[in-house]
Amino acid sequence: MNFSATIASLNSAPAFELFRLRAAIDRVLAQPGWMDAVRSRLRVGQAIQYFDAGANRAQQGQVLELRRKQAVVLELATQKRWLISYAAINLDGADVEIREKPKQGLGRNEVATGDVVGFLDRNLQQRSGQILRLNDKTVTLLCGQQQWRVAYGLLHRVVDASASNGDILELDVHHHRIESTGNE
Repeated sequence: MNFSATIASLNSAPAFELFRLRAAIDRVLAQPGWMDAVRSRLRVGQAIQYFDAGANRAQQGQVLELRRKQAVVLELATQKRWLISYAAINLDGADVEIREKPKQGLGRNEVATGDVVGFLDRNLQQRSGQILRLNDKTVTLLCGQQQWRVAYGLLHRVVDASASNGDILELDVHHHRIESTGNE
């Protein structure tokens, strides 16, 4: 499925149509056939990958229990137990990244908590940090010991992930003057 084209279409749809579409999708996913198809391919103890919508990223887990409508999964990174929908389990190894092509910066669906990204601060200094939280219009970044809220449109990928300590980076980058939303 071409998620970028789908998202572009969804962005131009009226809110009521989006609500109706969500209701229709929820009804389809609630049909027992979908859940049975996934559940039949799972076993207790099985290693799986599932999509965490809150973090907007795939997580690694282990099936602890199979219930009628959901699975109890141990998230391997945090050792937390989650009750997740069978539809969130990625049995076929589908690519979960959505690559939007915004005019500038990164799109909301292109980043996830834990990613290291960079931005240009108010003083035109290149900074980088790790994403702590995804907000509606901004991300919260940890840059060194400081948290920053930065608009998605101001973000860019960081090639050197060791730059996540928040220091000012010395890079030869051509860019336009962009106003940062500032730090918290």
